[in-house]
Amino acid sequence: MRSSRTAAITLFSAMLIAFGFNQLLIPHKMISGGVSGITMIVGYASGLNIGWLYFILNVPILIWGWRELGLRFVSWSSLSVAATTLFMQLIPVKPLVADLTLGAVFGGVVVGFGSGLALWEGASSGGFDIIAAIVTRKRDISVGMLIFLLNGTVIAALGMLTNDWDIALFSLLSIFTTGKIIDLIHIKHVKVTAFIVTTKTEELRAALIPLYRGVTVIKTRGAYTNTENDMLMTVTTRYELNQLRKIIASTDPGAFVNIVETVGVLGDFRKPSL
Repeated sequence: MRSSRTAAITLFSAMLIAFGFNQLLIPHKMISGGVSGITMIVGYASGLNIGWLYFILNVPILIWGWRELGLRFVSWSSLSVAATTLFMQLIPVKPLVADLTLGAVFGGVVVGFGSGLALWEGASSGGFDIIAAIVTRKRDISVGMLIFLLNGTVIAALGMLTNDWDIALFSLLSIFTTGKIIDLIHIKHVKVTAFIVTTKTEELRAALIPLYRGVTVIKTRGAYTNTENDMLMTVTTRYELNQLRKIIASTDPGAFVNIVETVGVLGDFRKPSL
């Protein structure tokens, strides 16, 4: 069941990416950045099929990802790359919109939504997504913004090679939009701190242990009621927040919970798997 859902979401995300390429970016000679951007530059210059170039250039990156990230992640990523290549052969290359700004913004939205879905489901659309996933596993930074920074290099190369900075900057707008959309969907790196005031300390502490997150018990006293309680503090991710809410609701529905976004964590913090 889980595999069927992952396959369906991966194929849907690949279709979105191919649609964004063929209907919004490629007709205007814009690029999406990363490996796909490199293939677009080569394709525009040589006339070769951009979809097949995209597939060929992703092969060595997928091999690297297999060594660093494991077989499951790369298997689904390989499916995404192959499906994107196939959909790029099926979806006609024609402009959905005439305006470059609309093409750049909505191309970024569509490609970002597709890439974010793939990452959210434990796969990727290949290329710089895999490189970003490797780096963010070792460094606590945003996936979307890292991809944006990597892609900025490709944009600079496009501008210098073609001397057409209008197209280069519209492409940069598209890539920035893609990165922001990815960050809205791919939230495993975003951490939150939950402060839980409860009268059922032991029951709630035991229920939170399966999350594999540290829990600190702090003695508290209400200023208004002068009642002594315990407060449990735990740091988790937005990705796991829904599970945390369910545990609290089922264990102590009367608990007072304050959830705040965490800027950063120093020390031992288990990063969620991809």
